[in-house]
Amino acid sequence: MNKSTQYILSLDLSSSAAGVVLFNHEGKVVKQLQKEYDKYYPQPGWIEVDPNEIWFTMLSVIEELWEETGVQPSAIAGIGIANQRETTVIWDKASGLPVYNAIVWQDRRTSKLCDDFRYQGFTEMIREKTGLILDAYFSASKISWILDNVEGARIRAEQGQLAFGTIDSWLIWKLTGGKKHVTDVTNASRTMLFNIHELNWDADLLKLFGIPYRLLPEICSNSEIIAHTAPALFDAAIPIAGVAGDQQAALFGQLCLEPGMVKNTYGSGCFALMNIGSEPIISRHNLLTTVAWKINGQVTYALEGSVFGGSSVFRWIRDGLGLIESTAEIEALAQTEPDNGGVLFVPALSGLGAPYWDPYARGMIIGITRGTSAGHIARASLEGVALGIYDALQAMEKDSGRTISELRVDGTSAGYDFFMQMQTDILEYPITRPEVMPVGAVGVAYLAALATGFWELDDVKGQYRAGKTFHPDAGNDAAAVKQKWQKAIARVKNWDL
Repeated sequence: MNKSTQYILSLDLSSSAAGVVLFNHEGKVVKQLQKEYDKYYPQPGWIEVDPNEIWFTMLSVIEELWEETGVQPSAIAGIGIANQRETTVIWDKASGLPVYNAIVWQDRRTSKLCDDFRYQGFTEMIREKTGLILDAYFSASKISWILDNVEGARIRAEQGQLAFGTIDSWLIWKLTGGKKHVTDVTNASRTMLFNIHELNWDADLLKLFGIPYRLLPEICSNSEIIAHTAPALFDAAIPIAGVAGDQQAALFGQLCLEPGMVKNTYGSGCFALMNIGSEPIISRHNLLTTVAWKINGQVTYALEGSVFGGSSVFRWIRDGLGLIESTAEIEALAQTEPDNGGVLFVPALSGLGAPYWDPYARGMIIGITRGTSAGHIARASLEGVALGIYDALQAMEKDSGRTISELRVDGTSAGYDFFMQMQTDILEYPITRPEVMPVGAVGVAYLAALATGFWELDDVKGQYRAGKTFHPDAGNDAAAVKQKWQKAIARVKNWDL
């Protein structure tokens, strides 16, 4: 088939929605669709999703894509998958049914287990092997919880009857009709079971967390033909050729291909990654060291600052406080006031991520007076997210020894001009937003296209287009806000301990 009549399909699974993006050979977005799925909160600090709901939502969006575009599945040269990372699914290999709901990355139920390991002195061993902070954020403790709390799960896992995966593994299993149990190196590097130096599952960590090796998926690179979709699913065996955790996919989609280049994604959480090249740097400022990608046998690493409060904060203002009807209205509400009125909002609704890593921190709005308005709170929420990113990027400069000169941004909230101006004023260097915004989907499209020969690397490099660049306003009052921010951070630490 002629490449000009073929397409690349990206499956983009975020923390709240299943999306698809169809790209033609010119790299243009032909169609983009998404549908939200539900989250469940059975106890405070617990967050779950139904893996079958994720699958059926994704399947329905794909079917809608075929209908709306008229594109035949046989015209898809390759599928790329970008997924929320760390979210943990365990399912029965025979029936294909999950043994428990997927435990979402934000879930804090295993914080005490991580505390126990910390008190026993395992923090540095885990950091040196995995590049990660010992925390409930990652998959390892979530797997242990399911094995220990679902009746019969541990025995079945030891007998090889169960399979673990992050959402990429779950989707590939379903897409292949249960023929392929696999994950890629980027998702593997977020489990806290993967040795980022040896690029394999680590026996010491499996023993520590009590996880049978037979439960784990095969590990692949990010750009290779991993499997094909079950022919009965779409009446075509489509190559699955690009897979990456959403943040690594965004780093690649932003074409941060050289060491020192940095991107930040404004999603439910905010995730800043710096390309650090072929050698891992173990952070001493509470950042994560992670695999950025593996292509043609060559591994690239990244430093990551994970800030848990992002658009989830704006959704809370919408759903919890009822101050807005859509998250996009947060900007208009914030602009009803000229400043924050002395209000600071620390958006630690799921604890603090980098560079503090405090699962017991809780969100705080401070500085409220009788004159405080909804606009002040909205403005403080935007500032709180932007200040969290500032802290993470400051730590990134210290760990890498590099000065950041530009931040490439993406994600839904990156489309808010007022917010982006606020962010660049706080950072004091430029922010660039790309022309095509679903960069996680773009990244895995590139990875799938490289694996299938749909595009070459030079084609990919030529496709980046800057949409808008924001420059700091010299007259802003960011310095005063940053000073008060540190006082506010000190007050939320260890709140729920």
